[in-house]
Amino acid sequence: MIIIPTKTTTSAGQKLIQKLLNRLQEAETGCNKAVTDILAAVRENGDEALLGFIRKFDAPDFQINQLKVSQEEFDRAHTQVDQPFKETLSLAIERVQFFHEQELEKSWTITRDDGVITGRLIRPVAAAGLYVPGGQGGRTPLVSSVLMNGIPAGIAGVEKRIMVTPPNEKGEVHPALLVAASKIGIDEVYKAGSAWAIAALAYGTQSIPRVDVIVGPGNQYVAEAKQQVAGIVGIDMIAGPSEVLIIADQSARPAFIAADMLAQAEHDPQALAMLVTTSHEIGQQVVQELERQLQELSRYEIATNALKNRGVILVAEDIEEAIGLANKIAAEHLELMIEKPDTWLNAIQHAGAIFLGDYSPEAAGDYLAGPNHVLPTMGTARFSSALGVETFLKKSSIISYSRAALLEDGPHIMALANLEGLSAHAKSVEVRMKEEE
Repeated sequence: MIIIPTKTTTSAGQKLIQKLLNRLQEAETGCNKAVTDILAAVRENGDEALLGFIRKFDAPDFQINQLKVSQEEFDRAHTQVDQPFKETLSLAIERVQFFHEQELEKSWTITRDDGVITGRLIRPVAAAGLYVPGGQGGRTPLVSSVLMNGIPAGIAGVEKRIMVTPPNEKGEVHPALLVAASKIGIDEVYKAGSAWAIAALAYGTQSIPRVDVIVGPGNQYVAEAKQQVAGIVGIDMIAGPSEVLIIADQSARPAFIAADMLAQAEHDPQALAMLVTTSHEIGQQVVQELERQLQELSRYEIATNALKNRGVILVAEDIEEAIGLANKIAAEHLELMIEKPDTWLNAIQHAGAIFLGDYSPEAAGDYLAGPNHVLPTMGTARFSSALGVETFLKKSSIISYSRAALLEDGPHIMALANLEGLSAHAKSVEVRMKEEE
């Protein structure tokens, strides 16, 4: 048996729950030093270091003039993808674009009775770096990453969207990625991946411009590099292994549950597929379905290892307990396969994305529903959110006083400044109050 359904009230169940609550993982410490050295090399030697890493790890015969994707490559890419892909791509863009347009914030001001104006000015960052993983050496292009990173940045008004993605052995980028980038207005794409691409975006090289924010998923080297450059640039988040938590009652369909657990498990051996059900019978049927459906997967070994090592099926007393556990776990993806799932929505406090009902698979959120699929993992949904337009926006406060208003507020400002021992702060107000009209 791949997974054993376990009651939450047993000692084994309590141990599993504690393990889930303590699953926060830092980026692999084993690559910390290697990434530090890579960042330093690119910071100090720019394109020369970049070229060395690309030749060593990706394309042995790569030349620096291949670094930026040319217009000819973009044009050729459009001839290399078929019409059905273009139609699907257009639909996905339309859905993601429409959803994220609702997120756009507006600048605002308020005026007090005494004429003081305060407010908030919303402005986009000047440049954003969009990291798109290679996808098994370019064989499985992660088109959705292009859309989920690039579209919100465009809606925010970012002037320069710089996309980086590793080349294959021939120094090429999959045409589907280039068509997707082109369709959403990204015309600056560079063939670089891993930690050296993050370094190039953070520090800039002779060829790749420095950016203000870096977003996008990647392997442990990408995650470690983003963590090390955070503060020099903004980042979206440090993402851990993908995860799903499914809450199911007696009405749920075991085949659907198993399919969605496998959809997570096939990502990575460290992916986390969790089920909390109020029915022991459902739990047992899901195990049977997992074993049956596994045989049909192209990523059988990856999914099997993920389920054996990290898969969880817990049996709760009732939906209230299951929801309470979900709020503690704060999963990246939360699916409610229960009767009238919408009635429980207000009870959910922490989740990256919430999927309601039997016909809302997590895969719909990955590709076509509209919301972003870059989500907080490892319990960080307790305090962070999905990537969105706001990731690329800065907010500046606005303050405007008249002399009369400052005369009114001045004594209070000075009192607080003097209390904190900052006499120069107080005097900066006092000098204005003493000025003759």
